[in-house]
Amino acid sequence: MGANHDDHHHAPDGHDRALRLGVGGPVGSGKTALVAALCRTLGRSLSLGVVTNDIYTTEDADFLRRAGVLDQERILAVETGCCPHTAIRDDIAANLDAVETLEHRFGPLDLVIVESGGDNLTATFSRGLADRQIFVLDVSGGDKVPRKGGPGVTTADLLVINKTDLASMVGADLGVMARDAAAVRGERPVLFTSIRQDPTAATVATWVANEVWSWPQPHHPAPAA
Repeated sequence: MGANHDDHHHAPDGHDRALRLGVGGPVGSGKTALVAALCRTLGRSLSLGVVTNDIYTTEDADFLRRAGVLDQERILAVETGCCPHTAIRDDIAANLDAVETLEHRFGPLDLVIVESGGDNLTATFSRGLADRQIFVLDVSGGDKVPRKGGPGVTTADLLVINKTDLASMVGADLGVMARDAAAVRGERPVLFTSIRQDPTAATVATWVANEVWSWPQPHHPAPAA
């Protein structure tokens, strides 16, 4: 698998396309930093594209381009002009157009990451846009946030609790967060990380690589380390 891979990916809906991963979460939780880390780590073995969402700017896309995590042409920006959840859940046309543009230009791709604009705990992606969803929280909101629930926290395929290095500074108990997240999520996985301390986001990247590896396709390469 990778940029020179010639096989098509056969999705359950009958389309040959990449796995589409939605990344959502509140403002400042570290979504863009996580996307950058995933691009750095997985871009060595997978062919990637990224779509970012901002209401009136292209700030997140510009950050990723400046960081040099992918070829700039593989990063597209959507200016939603409305609440972020609208463009990822209710009216997904602009995001679908951007995803399909990347697939047309650079396909076959292995993975397309769609980053939502900063939203609240209710934010979820339409399954017409994202096949898998990551929801990102950070500890600065306090250890009570996971037990507040909300569709983003409870239904995402993976919950990432970021900025664990700040826990002692804000009085957040990571054990409480883990307990409460498990209570509202059941068997769905939760990962704790600090992208400042681990710029590769290794545990999250491994989860994503395994999802790509298990996505229906003719050949199944070993997941990235």
